[in-house]
Amino acid sequence: MKISINKTIFEQAEQFKIGLIHYNKITVAQSPQMIKGRTQLYQENLYLELQSTSVTERPGIQEWRQLWKTFGADPNRYRHSAESLMRRISKQNYLTPYHSAVDLNNFFSLQYELPIGIYDTNTIEGAIEIALGDENTGYEGLNGRYNVLTNILYSQDAHGAFGSPFVDSKRTAVTEQTTDALQIFYLQPSLQIEQADQLLTSAGKMFTQISGGDYTIAVLTKSNPTIEF
Repeated sequence: MKISINKTIFEQAEQFKIGLIHYNKITVAQSPQMIKGRTQLYQENLYLELQSTSVTERPGIQEWRQLWKTFGADPNRYRHSAESLMRRISKQNYLTPYHSAVDLNNFFSLQYELPIGIYDTNTIEGAIEIALGDENTGYEGLNGRYNVLTNILYSQDAHGAFGSPFVDSKRTAVTEQTTDALQIFYLQPSLQIEQADQLLTSAGKMFTQISGGDYTIAVLTKSNPTIEF
């Protein structure tokens, strides 16, 4: 599976980075009580923090809002997924358990303050490219509507667009039948490579402790824009 970043992205954001985790032989099921409890406690503590500090003041959220603007999108109209999750929690509208892959994906997104997508690789065909969308880029999303991704980052395969830091598509969603998955971390540009490696390794270890299988990580940058798993 070949994954690359379209080079035109670096013309607008030279320090742009993508983190990748490829999982093999995983089992997706109901989250264990330990994960449910840990996620609930994290959300309750985050809610208390957000009563004194707004969502948009948090460093990770703030940096991604600025990146949204750099690419020409409106961060107030099209909020990236990490900000949307935090805004829910700031209103005590806590996330409810779904299954282990989605629950962990949401937990990582809150913990690291960045958008993350997870995709069933058996639904993906051909090479994957991360690029910037236009008025013709879109798909049926997990939010139940067709989403146009003008000036929003997105991932595409041979069948077209399937993911973004805004909302993911139904086509590549992870289910309890998924055994191989790709997780895309839309890293903050300010994050150093060493920090990114540590973040991905920590997430990969926790994910496979719950779901089994094994994982491989990679970081894509301007100097290393392509990887093949």
